[in-house]
Amino acid sequence: MVYLVEAEARPKEEAEILRPQLLLMMRRLWVIITVPSAILATVFAVWLLVLNPILLAMSWMLVKLVFVALLILYHIKTYQLYKQFFLGAQSRTAVFFRFWNEGATLILFAVVFLAILKNSIHWIFGLLGLIGLALLLVLGIRLYKRYRTPKQ
Repeated sequence: MVYLVEAEARPKEEAEILRPQLLLMMRRLWVIITVPSAILATVFAVWLLVLNPILLAMSWMLVKLVFVALLILYHIKTYQLYKQFFLGAQSRTAVFFRFWNEGATLILFAVVFLAILKNSIHWIFGLLGLIGLALLLVLGIRLYKRYRTPKQ
């Protein structure tokens, strides 16, 4: 989505060439990778919880499931953004989409580290780690924007 927004800001001839190709790539990514991955991950997660329901009694699993619910909401909102591109109704900036992309990174980071660390660290350290990662991602996006912006 970032590249599509950036392509639309190029001269008209370039944008007319890039837009169809990037829309095709976006559609393939969504239909072939994103949706099947989400479905398979959900099926296997439910299967795991059915086979091992004791996991639901563990506090780290409940917190993890909250993050998974956030990831599902993120996926739904991303689909709405995806559809806006095909309807020609997209009005957000490339910077917005760079930040939007990092939302999934933060959620997945939390999910994976909750599964790995479980109860080995206090929740406050996990939260501080998540905030630290968010700050690093914001810094990276800002540095990239400064690097890409032509000097006046």
